[in-house]
This record gives sequence, C-alpha cells and structure tokens, in this order.
Amino acid sequence: MITLEHVHKNYTTSKGTIPALRDINIHVNPGEIFGIIGKSGAGKSSLIRCVNLLERPSSGKIIVANEELTTLSAAKLRAARRKIGMIFQHFNLLSSRNVYDNIALPLELAGHTHKQMEDTIMPLLELTHLTDKKMAYPAQLSGGQKQRVAIARALASKPHVLLSDEATSALDPETTLTILQLLKNIRDTLNLTILLITHEMSVIKSCCDRVAILQEGELIEENEVGEFFTHPKTEVAKNFIASSVLQHLPAAIERHLLALEQPDTHPILRLWFLQGTATQPIISEISRQFNLHINILQANVEYIKNHAMGIMMIALRGENAKIQPAIQYLKERSVQVEVVGYVPNDIAV
Repeated sequence: MITLEHVHKNYTTSKGTIPALRDINIHVNPGEIFGIIGKSGAGKSSLIRCVNLLERPSSGKIIVANEELTTLSAAKLRAARRKIGMIFQHFNLLSSRNVYDNIALPLELAGHTHKQMEDTIMPLLELTHLTDKKMAYPAQLSGGQKQRVAIARALASKPHVLLSDEATSALDPETTLTILQLLKNIRDTLNLTILLITHEMSVIKSCCDRVAILQEGELIEENEVGEFFTHPKTEVAKNFIASSVLQHLPAAIERHLLALEQPDTHPILRLWFLQGTATQPIISEISRQFNLHINILQANVEYIKNHAMGIMMIALRGENAKIQPAIQYLKERSVQVEVVGYVPNDIAV
C-alpha cells in the first residue's frame, strides 16, 4: 500500500546541503499499522511528509496505492492526496468552526453537496464518539476530543491511507491510549493502512504491527513488533526498549546505593528477560545452584503480540566467589544483566 524506494531528502541551507533522509526503503502492507520511531532530529517528520509529497524527495520513488506520486502532474497529485489522510500533533482545527464544520472542510473544498457531507460526517461522528459534540467549538473540547475531530476530518475524504505525525505527543497517557485504540478500531472498521511516527515506545507497543527505527536519516532496524521487543538487533533498539520498561529502585534503597563495589556490599541487578526466558524459573535455578539469597525488589512480565518480555530488579547476596558465576549463568541464558549499583550488607533490602 505504501512503498518508499531509495528515498533521499536533502535540505539546502546557507551552510550547505544537509541530508535528512538517506536511502530509505519501506513497504507498508495493506491494513497494517506501521510505526517509525526515532529521537528528535532523526528525520521522522521529513519522512512522513515525503509520503504525501508535502516534502518532495531529492531522489527515489514514493508509491501509494499503486501510484508513483513523484511522477504525477499537479492535478493528479491533488487527487491522489485526497486518498491520503493526515493527522498532526497540534490538531490544526479552525477555531471559528464547530466540530461538524471542521470535519466538513475537505468535503466543501472538494465540492460535495450538503446531503453528501451529512451522509459522510454523521457516521464519522459516531465512529469517533463525537456525536454529542457536533455543534461544539474547539475551545470547548479537551485535547483528546480535538484529536478525534482531526481524525474524523482526515477520514472525511475516505482515504486509503492515514498518516499520523506525532499525533499523541500533546496528550496525557490515558488519552493517548484512547486515541490509539480508536486508530486500531478505524483500521479494522475501514480497512485503512496507517503509517505513524512517534518518539514514544508505548505507542509502538500498544498500537503497531511492525516498527522501524530511524536514526540520523537512516532506517537501522525493522521488525514485527513482538520480535522487535524480544529480539532487538541494535543498541539503539535496546536503549529504546529499556527506556519503555525502566523500573526505579525503592527510595529507601536508592539513598544507600553506591556506584562502585566496596567491602561488605552486595549488588543490585536489573534483569531483562528476552527470547523466551521471561516465563522460565531462572531465578530459582541460580538461587539453588549457586546458594545465593535473592530478594526480588520489582518484577513485571508483559506480553507484546504474544511475545513475553520481563524485567526484574533483584538484590543478590552470598559469597562473592559465586556472584560473578551466577551473573555469567544468566547471560548465557539470554538474560541481559545490568549492575545498577551496590548497597551495604547491613541495609535491609
């Protein structure tokens, strides 16, 4: 449904040419929610704006619904864009128009009759749970309601593809989950293909089917979401995932945490269980095999697209000669181990 082939995008400034995208190759399947994640400045907005040619690529092909957009005339490109909806971080609603009229705007521009507009808009109000807000103005709406209006407006022209440019970044976590669930429902109801960009791993985790990482204008990793979380290939992916499941020590322990090992201290470990280890009794195995005392401080197991992923914080006490072999034992079983610090033995953990 969406294909980018060898796409490059350069910007010319007074300081010379700045590459924003480098040889981007992506294929998004029909009916798929495909996420692109990256830090600020990675080139995410340039990429998604190239998909509907709001930014024309310096080279490469953009193919949407079997049309190569870069070869179309201005008139044909305008027609093709009507089948590509787009939602933004800041909603872009017209404050002087109520909800109904904001959604109607692209239909008015396309010359639809009042009856045609009503037949299109009323089902969209129901789909986005805005029927009771039909006559409200943007100033009377919450952030989540404004974004639902923007989504309904993007769907008014009955697009095949919906582009989401950081559409949940301005929303609180609870509202974000509501909007993501709405996007999944829209995909299933209307059989849309959705391409979204974000810097939030929680968005990828809860919404997407596949994901790619963009770094300094290059796609460095791509995978199905469950595989991505449980089999990350790059350090960038591992860092993104770790940040999304990061757990903090209890304050009572944090106060006594030492960066370096000292006499009469024991380590605090953060364990990251991947590749099927999340459901295995590894902790009881190292306790028994190495005769160590293990205090589980925090633990959580998540299932992402039927892939189990777990993270655990433990205090590990026992003979020093047995602690390092135990850590090596964990690593050999594909458990990622991070020594968070050390606490004195007389601290109650």
